[in-house]
Amino acid sequence: MRIGLLVGLCLLPVAFANASDRHPNVIVLLSDDQGWGDLGFTGNTFVRTPNIDKIAHEGVAFENFYVCPVSSPTRAEFLTGRYHVRCGVSSVSEGGERLNLDEKTIAEYFRSAGYVTGCFGKWHNGTQYPYHPNARGFDEFYGFCSGHWGNYWNPLLERNGRIVRGNGFIIDDLTDHAISFIRSHQGEPFFLYLPFNTPHSPMQVPDSWWNRVKNRKLEQRGLEPLKEDTLFTKAALAFAENLDWNIGRIYACLNKLCLDEETIVLYLSDNGPNSNRWNANMRGRKGSVDEGGVRSPLCVRWPGHIQPNEVSQLVGAIDLLPTLLSLAKVDFRSAKALDGMDLSAYLLEPGKKNEDRVLFSYWNQQISVRQGFYVLDNACKLYRTDLDRAQRNDISGKEQERWEEMKALREFFRSEIMADFSYVDTRPFTIGDPREYSSKLPARDAKIMGAIERSCKYPNCSYLTDWSSTDAQIYWDVEVLESDNYDVIIYYTCDALNVGSEVILRTDRSNESLSFRVDSVNDVPMLGADLDRVPRQESYVKGFKPYVMGCLPLSKGKTRLTMQAKSIAKDEVMNFWLLELRKRT
Repeated sequence: MRIGLLVGLCLLPVAFANASDRHPNVIVLLSDDQGWGDLGFTGNTFVRTPNIDKIAHEGVAFENFYVCPVSSPTRAEFLTGRYHVRCGVSSVSEGGERLNLDEKTIAEYFRSAGYVTGCFGKWHNGTQYPYHPNARGFDEFYGFCSGHWGNYWNPLLERNGRIVRGNGFIIDDLTDHAISFIRSHQGEPFFLYLPFNTPHSPMQVPDSWWNRVKNRKLEQRGLEPLKEDTLFTKAALAFAENLDWNIGRIYACLNKLCLDEETIVLYLSDNGPNSNRWNANMRGRKGSVDEGGVRSPLCVRWPGHIQPNEVSQLVGAIDLLPTLLSLAKVDFRSAKALDGMDLSAYLLEPGKKNEDRVLFSYWNQQISVRQGFYVLDNACKLYRTDLDRAQRNDISGKEQERWEEMKALREFFRSEIMADFSYVDTRPFTIGDPREYSSKLPARDAKIMGAIERSCKYPNCSYLTDWSSTDAQIYWDVEVLESDNYDVIIYYTCDALNVGSEVILRTDRSNESLSFRVDSVNDVPMLGADLDRVPRQESYVKGFKPYVMGCLPLSKGKTRLTMQAKSIAKDEVMNFWLLELRKRT
């Protein structure tokens, strides 16, 4: 340890003066929709990311690391060490993002070993308990559980299940909470998971970061330059620079507390880029199982333990759980077999030879198979990634034996690994878990019938509007875990002209209903349009506020919870965002 250089300049951990007395801390930094080509160390000459580059240059950078084509599957694979098709994750919204309850998460392993655990950011693997991060091994959670968020400035977020107001720009705010977590737990081993939510759109880049990039010349372009939105590209790279600055703040905190050499830091992205921009000329982007959709940066830094190195071994998100637990000397034996392999030898033993292994990528009925430097794409064409990242030259005719072998592996994945996978999620949404502060049923998870519209075709962070008929219904199929009387709160907006509509909330049981009148004005303009650097595809949001409806008795068991207007004051009932239920006892 370089302790002699730091004495007098930093604060020693409270409980441990000797590094050998404790397990290493672990920090996982996850960006959202950031491509391989969005960072300095991977070859982007436009963006400036010195702190992320530092992880790669002072640690190990993996050249062939693969995630899933979209967000929630990657997070599931990181959390479990198992392919997401085994874990119940079939979509990115409406309940399909939930991680099966019989899966053990990396946070649960760490917590069982005495670590304090925190998650700050975008969870995206279940909203309601027992799918909520506080129920999946995390002592502390601050952020949101949806697949994306509609407002990045002072947004409504959650803190350990309670709805709170964020402070300022969301990435800076998440980092503030992470730094506070580190300071509060400097004397004990901690596992810190920071799933940031940028550069995912909306592209609400703060002025200070936008002004740094807006006049820079963009020389590297996507594979189809005429289809590239250069403002979107610059906004994504401005987000990258903001992420980098915040990661620098985390390093400054570790240095001040003399925790730098006691902390493993890992950086990755959850899928390929969310636009057509430079990505090392790889084919595909977010949503694709081609190289550009699933190849992610991965770098790991642990001063004094990991020597700078580049590794070409084929690795994936499923490998992170066994690797981090192994480095931390935490037992990860489980009743369920892991799909991932332990990469710790590649981090601790420079020069270790590559092992032959196979990785599968799946999304939306697309499959690609990787073995060493070979990739079989969804069209069953074969490529060599070390020679042809762009996947231009099909070599299946030249290497027919390899081609046949990889087609057989593809069939194995489909018939064996995907054997229990369901394309349609039928699990009910849960209410009344004894550990939670309140149960939350967002508009995202609701089904609708009749004259009512969703604010956007993408359900995440959407709301329901144009509710103009008494025949229209909003409903959720739910399972009540404990019988009780539940206080019901809605998050809504309603202008003065439409105040006075009568609404009933009921189950399919005759004695469980609650009627109320929307008699309070909450009329606020749409948020965010003036902050977006480019027009968004996702829904804008409004300034939703809570309104207490009353008390609803609910009995244990499965039922359908339906909200319907009994009368409509004028044009529409309200704009509806969230239903919250709190036990009275």
